[in-house]
Amino acid sequence: MKKKFLALLLCGVMATFSLAGCSATPAENGTPTTEESNPTEEKEAPEEKETSTEEAAKPSASDLKVGMVTDAGTIDDKSFNQGTWEGILRAGEELGIQTNYLKPAGQTEADYLKEIGNLYDTGYKFIVTPGYKFETAIYKSQTKYEDAKFVILDGAPHSGDNAYDVKDNTVAIYFAEHQSGFVAGVATALELKEGALGFIGGMEIPAVQKFNWGFQQGVAYANTNLGTNMTIEESNVVYQGSFDNVPAGQQLAAQMFDKGVKAIFCAAGGVGVGAIKEGVERNKQGKEAWIIGVDTDQYAEGFYDADNTKSCILTSAVKRIDNASYDMIQAELNGEFPGGQTLTFDITTDGVGIPVENPNLSDETIKTVADVVQQMKDGKITVADNGEGLIK
Repeated sequence: MKKKFLALLLCGVMATFSLAGCSATPAENGTPTTEESNPTEEKEAPEEKETSTEEAAKPSASDLKVGMVTDAGTIDDKSFNQGTWEGILRAGEELGIQTNYLKPAGQTEADYLKEIGNLYDTGYKFIVTPGYKFETAIYKSQTKYEDAKFVILDGAPHSGDNAYDVKDNTVAIYFAEHQSGFVAGVATALELKEGALGFIGGMEIPAVQKFNWGFQQGVAYANTNLGTNMTIEESNVVYQGSFDNVPAGQQLAAQMFDKGVKAIFCAAGGVGVGAIKEGVERNKQGKEAWIIGVDTDQYAEGFYDADNTKSCILTSAVKRIDNASYDMIQAELNGEFPGGQTLTFDITTDGVGIPVENPNLSDETIKTVADVVQQMKDGKITVADNGEGLIK
């Protein structure tokens, strides 16, 4: 029976997009500052009621063409690319916009700039890019294509020196991954009670590190306050170094499971897909091997029975990247694109957490996790976005 949990709704899903629910982050640990875009000065409408500047700035849905350039991996990577694209596709279906994506030949700035240019040249002037690797490409593009709009997820434009510069035609969006990881850590500890856990990350970058740090803090919180006894040994925390090496992910997972690890949290894109494969294979053999997914609800990727009723995905640490891309498109159609700003979606706006449905979590676990989430929203539980609070 499907168990309902946490309605993960971002602040901008409403028909009228509001920035009030999203927190703009100040300069801290290299995080770019928020730059408010200058509002259009209102002019008195003449008697013939000409279209106002604000109304003229609103594109019609039929004219808006939204494009995406993928990062490492494919459009169906069960992670960041897929989540971003699903939000764009939803906007296409519900809002009537035109959509397209391009996969670059490589992962260099030149590769990204080429595909951004190809989208622009074919009329796709609202461009969404997933990941920090696009930072320098967007920095150049936002100036070169001044009549285009850009959305960068998990990054902000700079020239290569980390001096962030978000122009009025660009919005940078971050997520509170540490909070999502924390909730997943609490849920995992509550459900498994005792035993060893592991973590497999892709590249050792802030977004991935924060998942790890939050997860470990969540497990530590459950051990201290909720009666669990989970451990995470340093040797079972590994950053593979890429997001697309599926075989390496499967090998790392196999090594951890062989050492007695019960569950592995994977924040690693395609590397995590490899770990899920290992979890599936072991469960087919009747062995306990849990995976905690990332970014999107990966439950369906862990099916291991013929009827697709059993999954090795215990839960997932979710970032509503689909809503982020959808909301920015909605904002553009409403004439409210938050250009020049840096936004952070966090637990207070239900921008991060675990999936709405968690079939492998008990009712008791779900109820307790919901209480923990409310305490986080109320400021009674805080999660560090650094290495503090890790299990020793």
